[in-house]
Amino acid sequence: MNSNHIPRPGISRQQRLSDEGLQRLKKQLQSSAGISDQVLAQWIRRYGKDAETLILESGRALPPG
Repeated sequence: MNSNHIPRPGISRQQRLSDEGLQRLKKQLQSSAGISDQVLAQWIRRYGKDAETLILESGRALPPG
């Protein structure tokens, strides 16, 4: 275990990982990197409505399915 890691009190590991994942998605959407519909669908399966919101806010359409 990383001895430099200090968990934030009051935030569950699951919530922290979810927040970090959504921040990664947001950064990818803000960059000019093209993200395929298949990859966007994977983000949606994992993070649900929060991912859909970020995708729509970025100006992208939701992937079919």
